[in-house]
Amino acid sequence: MSKRKGSVWRADWFVGVCVVLGVLVLHAGTDLIEGIERRYYDFGMESAARQPSDRIAVIAIDDQSVANIGRWPWSRDVHAQLIDKLAAAGAKTIVHTAFFFEPQQDRGLGYIRQLKELLGNDPASAGNSAANRLIQQAEQALDTDTRLAASLGKAGNVLLASDLHLGIPLGRPDRPLPPFALASTIEAAGASLLTADATQQPLDMLGGKAAGTGHLRQVQDADGTVRRDALLIDYHGRAVPSLPLLAAAHSLNLGAKDIRTNGDTVELGRLRIITDGAALMRPHFYANRGGQPAFRVDSFYDVLADKIPASKYAGKIVLIGATAAGVGTQLSTPVSAATMPVETMAHITSSILSEHFVTLPGWAHAVSLGAVLLVALYLVAALPRLSAGVAAAATVALLVALLAAEVLLLSGSAVWLKLVLPATLLLIGHLLLTTKRFLVTEAGKLKSDEEGAETNRMLGLALQGQGQLDMAFDKFRRVPLAPPVMDNLYSLALDFERKRQFNKAQAVYEHMASYDRKYKDLEIKLVRARNLSESVLLGAGTSTGATVLLADGQVEKPMLGRYRIEKELGKGAMGVVYLGKDPKIGRMVAIKTLALSQEFEGAELDDARQRFFREAETAGRLQHPNIVTIFDAGEEHDLAYIAMEFLRGRDLVASCQPNALLPVQQVLSIVARVAQALSYAHSQGVVHRDIKPANIMYDPASDAVKVTDFGIARVTDASRTKTGMVLGTPSFMSPEQMAGKKIDGRSDLYSLGVTLFQLLTGQLPFRGESMAELMYKIANEPTPDIRSVRPGLSEALANIVALAMEKRPEVRYADGQQLAADLLKVAATLGPVPVTAGPADDGATHVLPATAVADAIAQAQAAPRPAWHAPGEDPTVRLNPQDRGGLAHVPGADPRHNPAHPASPPASKSQQ
Repeated sequence: MSKRKGSVWRADWFVGVCVVLGVLVLHAGTDLIEGIERRYYDFGMESAARQPSDRIAVIAIDDQSVANIGRWPWSRDVHAQLIDKLAAAGAKTIVHTAFFFEPQQDRGLGYIRQLKELLGNDPASAGNSAANRLIQQAEQALDTDTRLAASLGKAGNVLLASDLHLGIPLGRPDRPLPPFALASTIEAAGASLLTADATQQPLDMLGGKAAGTGHLRQVQDADGTVRRDALLIDYHGRAVPSLPLLAAAHSLNLGAKDIRTNGDTVELGRLRIITDGAALMRPHFYANRGGQPAFRVDSFYDVLADKIPASKYAGKIVLIGATAAGVGTQLSTPVSAATMPVETMAHITSSILSEHFVTLPGWAHAVSLGAVLLVALYLVAALPRLSAGVAAAATVALLVALLAAEVLLLSGSAVWLKLVLPATLLLIGHLLLTTKRFLVTEAGKLKSDEEGAETNRMLGLALQGQGQLDMAFDKFRRVPLAPPVMDNLYSLALDFERKRQFNKAQAVYEHMASYDRKYKDLEIKLVRARNLSESVLLGAGTSTGATVLLADGQVEKPMLGRYRIEKELGKGAMGVVYLGKDPKIGRMVAIKTLALSQEFEGAELDDARQRFFREAETAGRLQHPNIVTIFDAGEEHDLAYIAMEFLRGRDLVASCQPNALLPVQQVLSIVARVAQALSYAHSQGVVHRDIKPANIMYDPASDAVKVTDFGIARVTDASRTKTGMVLGTPSFMSPEQMAGKKIDGRSDLYSLGVTLFQLLTGQLPFRGESMAELMYKIANEPTPDIRSVRPGLSEALANIVALAMEKRPEVRYADGQQLAADLLKVAATLGPVPVTAGPADDGATHVLPATAVADAIAQAQAAPRPAWHAPGEDPTVRLNPQDRGGLAHVPGADPRHNPAHPASPPASKSQQ
């Protein structure tokens, strides 16, 4: 009886039942699977080909508008001016999403009215019509609420936003709806709606002049993403329409009385909007196409200043709302993690007018349940009877069918059929059942290996006798370690040594050490093999026949290609750097190696090899006095190498210490030459990706500057991506590089800005206790003013650093030549450039003549810039002084740079 009971616990069908129950409990008790379902919903939304309505236009209160008009909130006569323009141009419906809940009156208005009342009661001043007119004009200018109300009344087609606090009302409202708000509501009796217990409405004088008011309350899912819109919300028996619904109605010459609820639909004229029964609609969110947003957003200031003619908005629904930083609150939507409320409203309004909404019909729930039952039946009854190959094919086919059916229905028919739960059940069930089979099979295989240990040992001896050492080691490893097998392995390791395959001998010794490290002279052998394994790799198989020779304890210097290895210079994350010599011409070179076979295998190794030589060729084409020269590249035994110019001097890491900073003029001279080198590389389509002090070499004796580590970044990046490492050096990475976006040369200039900050102050601009904290600061916190760390620096230099480290690539320096020119202009104001001597120098301080700086400025200005602005764009756009990018205070500086988005050049990652 017990044997039968034990067989039931181990049966595949029983494990399948447990898996089904476990996944269902996980789904019922957590939001994990439902969260995946929502993300898949977002993917289907992005895949849809629907186009937004061309009747909708968006005017944004953006950063440009705030910079030109003034700090938010603006005087309400500014809004009145825009409304007057739009109304005169024939806009069909104007929707203002700003909240006008509080009065906005100038403090002087009260005094003006008191003065008016005083003069009106004074008979002596009654005849002074000029004074009365002046007082009347002052009152009109200061009473901006009245000015805005007049514009609303004159336009007659402006909708304003109200707010509702969702909650269950327990009594009468503290503030009943004012008459103008009631006019936009309908009777809520009989409808099952979301309820609100509090409200905020526009000022009576403004709401009374508006064409209607609608709520702007967003409904967020459990993950904070807006996927639904409450078309109607019950406020103490009155159904308040959403602002998008009211805008759609007004554009169709309909009013609130034309809105009707009918079960799971909301009817607006002839439009039937399908909801979930509580007037909650799932609108379609339109994905960006070809890099262009679904709705073009115009600047409030451009329209107000007539840079964009108001006639453009004739017959359209015009949505006005904030997008400026710190003014509006960003919302997460299926197509973007940062959508402003006015943009969200545009998507919802377009969905209503075009009937582009997602439905979740009743039959969809039945189909989802049927799919779960089908998958459960497959796991319990069918999968245990299938072979491993057939089961894998069947599972993949069923999984693809489930996921494809959901995304095709969602993107093609706007029907949400939830199939992620059965797909997750299928995947987890297959993996667990397959793992259970594998463990049982492996247990049987291990038992078989133990029974055949002697057979494997004899096969190993036979293969060793035939010289097939690798296969012999594979057989010996299948045998449990014991004294007889240790003797065999020791003999095998000696054979590997005789063939000078010390890396393989090391592997044998390490396998033996796991059993008994004190066996014979194993410890000595292991150390010896480990020390020689890398040298043998360098020397073996070269065309010159130079190998590591062990005679009288002496080791001959190995060869790598045609270069003789003199000594090791250092080790990096991906390989070793050697000092080498070309025997034919006697040239000393630095050889940077990359062990491809240790980082890649199979097809990845072939791809990495091709990428390595392609990137080495790209770097070899860079011929610039401030970029290290590449002489040669090759590969031996999967050890790839690049032979490059051997640089004297040192990197700038030591010069970043607070007690070892270089003179300011010298720092500016060095960084300017690096910027020129980057400008040249960017013009050749090469992006460094890892600019930092460690990759800038400087020789004080000759005042030479060289940028290093161009060339094999794509190879190292591929390996680091595979192992989960962060690309680049985090503290020096630009916000767009930290976010994993496609980058161009402006990212290198940001990294150079961080380097300049550190060279001038001895500290980094952003520091964090963890990678997450550092990433957050780089992406969100403003760049600190360099003068807060080193007050003696000039304002001109502080603005250059701020512009180089601008978080927005479109505002940042777009060209290294311009950055170099600005730096050299500041340096020219500081006098001759002192060059601090290096360790190998005489300790003196040399001074470059002032003419050298002038020549460098002329060279920087004359050098061509890479044309990275879009065709037809003005490559010189004046920066706003509030962006701290204006350089008008620098003598002779041109405050105009090219902040336009560059067309992405072919990028080449740098070596880490």
